[in-house]
Amino acid sequence: MQADICIVGGAGHVGLPLGIAFAVAGKSVCIYDINRAAMDQIQSGSLPFMEVGAEPLLKSVLSKGLLTFTNQPENVGQAKVVIVTIGTPVDEFLNPSLKLISDCFDTLAPHLRSDQHIVLRSTVYPSVTEYVAKTLKEKGLNCEISFCPERIVQGYAIQELKSLPQIVSGVTKEAEDTAADLFKAIAPEVVRLSPKEAEFAKLFCNSFRYIQFATANQFYMICESAKVDYYKVLKAMKHNYPRMKDVPGAGFAAGPCLFKDTMQLSAFYENQFSIGLQAMLVNEGLPLFLVGQLRQKCDLSKLTVGLLGMAFKAQSDDRRSSLSYKLKKVLSTQAKAVLTTDPFVKDDPDLRPLPEVIENSDVVFLCAPHEEYKDLRLHGKEVVDVWRFLPH
Repeated sequence: MQADICIVGGAGHVGLPLGIAFAVAGKSVCIYDINRAAMDQIQSGSLPFMEVGAEPLLKSVLSKGLLTFTNQPENVGQAKVVIVTIGTPVDEFLNPSLKLISDCFDTLAPHLRSDQHIVLRSTVYPSVTEYVAKTLKEKGLNCEISFCPERIVQGYAIQELKSLPQIVSGVTKEAEDTAADLFKAIAPEVVRLSPKEAEFAKLFCNSFRYIQFATANQFYMICESAKVDYYKVLKAMKHNYPRMKDVPGAGFAAGPCLFKDTMQLSAFYENQFSIGLQAMLVNEGLPLFLVGQLRQKCDLSKLTVGLLGMAFKAQSDDRRSSLSYKLKKVLSTQAKAVLTTDPFVKDDPDLRPLPEVIENSDVVFLCAPHEEYKDLRLHGKEVVDVWRFLPH
């Protein structure tokens, strides 16, 4: 099963769109993943998650035999390039955990060859690229190692892979050159950095966005506490004033990347990344603030609360690290009952149909501003809409 590229963890949100993009560019791509159900679904021409524009391309590359699948690690060793989409999460102490990536290379190492090129694709803690190179060298492997981070808005990878610059780095100049040549096949341009520079660039991108959202959420909470309309203030701030054009509205800032990467940067800087830590307190505190505001208006213990949108962001089916579930947990100890719904999430058995949730709820929270809710009528119910998205 020889392929130009093997993508490890290739059935996931990072790996699959990348594999499709390389296959569209004419590369033969092998997807290696232990999630057999997801691979079976992909092989049938259907995606296991939402990805704009991907399904027709998937069917096309499958029909041409450019996309193959395996759950056998020995097949990884047959590809010229191996792209690993496993990163470094944070543990319960908000410190980076190297276990997943260490376990991955322990599994793969017996099957790798020194003439292969290994690309780390997902976010890693600073110096992990060098750590992987050192680990493989200790195992007798002199592979080229590069870190080429993805910086894609989830759900729009197919569009953004071909429109955004790709950062590339390599432990050696040869590895950097190989990585640059690889990504020139799908990216409009490449930007070269050292591995640690590239690692910081990815962490800085996500941390900066997280801090931006925290700033808006803090402004919102200040206004609410003063009984001032934040969105009226925001509109005035931005009106014909370009310097304020990027100030966002308020809303839940969560998901599998922003919080995690901000905490990784904090851990690297020995918990002295104070602005990042404060952003975490603000963003994670927003659901608590909203519940506190509602509690001042009514007796929650007598009310059924409906939560609209359990994905971590609008127009997504991904509920990983969604603050909607933090809100649900908080309300479950204070409200009479909590009902949840989402038009996209498929892996939560507690979800109910939207009409049922609206009919049976006394109070409705908009958690994820899906377009499906844009013209929703809530029949005079109490509404908590931090996004200012629903009709008012």
